[in-house]
Amino acid sequence: MDQIQAMRAFVRVVESGTFTKAADSLALPKASVTKQIQALESRLRVKLLNRTTRRVTVTADGAAYYERTSRLLSDLDDIEASMTNAQADPRGRLRVDVGSSVASLLIVPALAGFHARYPDIQLDLGVGDRPVDLIGDNVDCVIRGGELTEQFLVARRIGTLPFVTVASPAYLQRHGTPQHPQELDDGGHRTVNYFSSRTGRPFPHVFQCGDEQVELSGRYQLAVNESNAHTAAVLSGLGVTQSTTFIAAPHLASGALVQILPDWHRPPLPVHVVYPPNRHLSAKVRAFVEWAAELFAQHPHLRSA
Repeated sequence: MDQIQAMRAFVRVVESGTFTKAADSLALPKASVTKQIQALESRLRVKLLNRTTRRVTVTADGAAYYERTSRLLSDLDDIEASMTNAQADPRGRLRVDVGSSVASLLIVPALAGFHARYPDIQLDLGVGDRPVDLIGDNVDCVIRGGELTEQFLVARRIGTLPFVTVASPAYLQRHGTPQHPQELDDGGHRTVNYFSSRTGRPFPHVFQCGDEQVELSGRYQLAVNESNAHTAAVLSGLGVTQSTTFIAAPHLASGALVQILPDWHRPPLPVHVVYPPNRHLSAKVRAFVEWAAELFAQHPHLRSA
């Protein structure tokens, strides 16, 4: 038995939750991964995993073994990287997931520069506003806006998303310009809302002016869960919304959108690159994180505060 390979297989099964996903991520047959885990359990004389038809869970012994094994493998990767040119010449397949607007407006237009710098990295870019399971879906890293909830993940803050309240000229001509956020709830106005793919509930509009804060859902006729569709709805005159300045700026410059309630602000969202703890030493992940941080720092509406 190749003990190191068996340990890698065990770690990947724990992180992905299934033998099938672990085998796919390791480019091995599922039967090979199963045999490696069985041999590992036989060698250690303990049961590491509980297997069901749908899911694999970790035993108490398995959890303790995973904690120490994942650290050991990370240290081993670090040793190997320090003895090679991997840090200077990262290579291999990299799976990254980003939001729709960040992908179309920022990441994709700049990828020619990334590939020129790292020609041996093959990038699989997942695009969408639905949250992904980094471990279960075997994603190397994601760019996420908002506060982090998974405390076991590693995150680097690379930017900030400020907001602006906007509407189309056609909408304002029909409904007038609100002078206070409360008019969006009890006046003759409509909002375009953004709802959570995880909970199905619309995110509230939050307004702050000095010590006063207003939080409301608004009288909405449309809520979406994807940023490009959200922007398209506002441009079509379907209502008022709070958009990130990053997305709204070109439409404000062209006159397609108009800023309203300029004295009222929404607290900005932090933006992080997030990745599993056992991959923090990967040269290709490190290369992408550094490149993304540089990219965000160059954008006037995304720089970290």
